Amino acid sequence: MNETGGGSEPRRASRTPGAMAAIFSVLLTAWLLAAAAAGCGRREDRPEVVLYVSADDYVAREVVAAFEQASRFRVRMVGDTEASKTTGLVERLRAEREAPVADVFWSSEVFMTIDLAREGVLVPSDPPAAASRPAVSRDPEGRWHGFAARARVIAYDPDRLSPEEVPQAWSDVIRDRWTGRVVMADPRFGTTSGHLGVMKVWWDARLMPGFYDAWLLGLRDVGVRMLPGGNAAAVRAVLDGEADLALTDTDDVWAAQAAGGRIAMVYPRHAKDPGRGLGTLLIPNTVGLVAGGPNPEAAMALIDFLLSPAVERILAESDSRNIPMHPELLGAYPELDVPDPLEVDFAAAAAVRAPAVARALRVVLGPAEGGDWPDASPSAAAPEPDAGDGPSEGAAGGGT
Repeated sequence: MNETGGGSEPRRASRTPGAMAAIFSVLLTAWLLAAAAAGCGRREDRPEVVLYVSADDYVAREVVAAFEQASRFRVRMVGDTEASKTTGLVERLRAEREAPVADVFWSSEVFMTIDLAREGVLVPSDPPAAASRPAVSRDPEGRWHGFAARARVIAYDPDRLSPEEVPQAWSDVIRDRWTGRVVMADPRFGTTSGHLGVMKVWWDARLMPGFYDAWLLGLRDVGVRMLPGGNAAAVRAVLDGEADLALTDTDDVWAAQAAGGRIAMVYPRHAKDPGRGLGTLLIPNTVGLVAGGPNPEAAMALIDFLLSPAVERILAESDSRNIPMHPELLGAYPELDVPDPLEVDFAAAAAVRAPAVARALRVVLGPAEGGDWPDASPSAAAPEPDAGDGPSEGAAGGGT
């Protein structure tokens, strides 16, 4: 009975602070479990987009998570191995052409993306974010769009070499001093293959016909080693003291530094002249819409997101330290600036990439090498360095 008389008012005094806390804890736990279950269900119920991606897994997952948080779509991400990931995914896209599985292809390079566009595996897209990007960073027909570049560099151990001792031009890599001390990735895969295509087009047109073949002969003479583990393996060879110079990409050097490795890099020029546009090759990431992909609406949303400044910030601040290409971010990361980017026609380089790689394999490793890679001139012998009698591939143009 209540001491104030009458009624059956609840006895509030019996709800101690401890009891109230226990009740609140139970209710909160139940709410969190329900919310988590509902959240999982909501993600599974979202429309799906299938992304084939050759960028490093840890970088791609961060970007995908940001897209899923900002959109109503969920992403099924498909990657491949380090040494052959771009090549493997390209072949998969070709094999699936009649019944596409992927909606979007995000490549860590541009040359094989151009091949897919020429073959009709990628089709034009016009995402809003592309309008703010320079014309040189995208396909004129909109079949691919470039963003967040890497640079081709020479990596070295700063405890063994000073920056002044390291070659400042690609042509200096073949000097006698570096005999037995130069490594590069197997050129049949990744950015190395595209770089050889650029060298073939650019040198033969801008310097002299036959310059590319002469450089390959120089690589053979200094005993360059082509490693099957990709650019990361080339960097590892320098870290382990097995090589002095690694022909590689910036992201592999940055990642090695982030892991505590003692390694540095220089940005080599393709010509020793002081003019502009003769310097370091930048290779952008690229994204394209897969022809006949099952989820076109989600695909367009993902492509637009990948071309946003937000994604370039993620990539610039990741361990791979990709170089921003979006106009809003120019100068935002001065430590990533490349002094003089090479002006190059990516489409022209892609067109001669396969014969350039085949030529490199046969000149450096021997006539039996090259496999199924077609050689532009299989019966032609490699000229001596001063011969100057090779076919010109046409002038390079455009810019990165």
